[in-house]
Amino acid sequence: MKIAIVAALVVTPAFAFMNAGNCQSTDMNAQVSSGTPADNTKTNQADLKAMHATADDQKNNTSDLTITREIRRSVMADKTLSTYAHNAKIVAVNGKVTLNGVVRSEAERTSLSEKAAQVVGHEHVVNDLKVKAPK
Repeated sequence: MKIAIVAALVVTPAFAFMNAGNCQSTDMNAQVSSGTPADNTKTNQADLKAMHATADDQKNNTSDLTITREIRRSVMADKTLSTYAHNAKIVAVNGKVTLNGVVRSEAERTSLSEKAAQVVGHEHVVNDLKVKAPK
């Protein structure tokens, strides 16, 4: 008499919970549903020498942190802006603000620059934002 052994994998809720840390949780559902991953790696690496300030330049002094926080709050409060614009880098160094990253349109680029200028004035804003070319 021959006995066939069949192995089955049963995933219990406890097993799934214990192994949740092993799974990537990088918004894969959003990428699949939209069809386009939100990856700006190539754009962010382009011409790094032309950029003025980067996130590494941000200091922890109270005035620069306050400037960055005020601009970020203004940007996040504007629900007409795309996720790209909401994720733009805002760096304040000695009262001078640099905007880096990618936005969806020239209007968003201008809007972010204006929001920064409302906090520090136009003469203290460097707009290094790039407009993502439509596909």
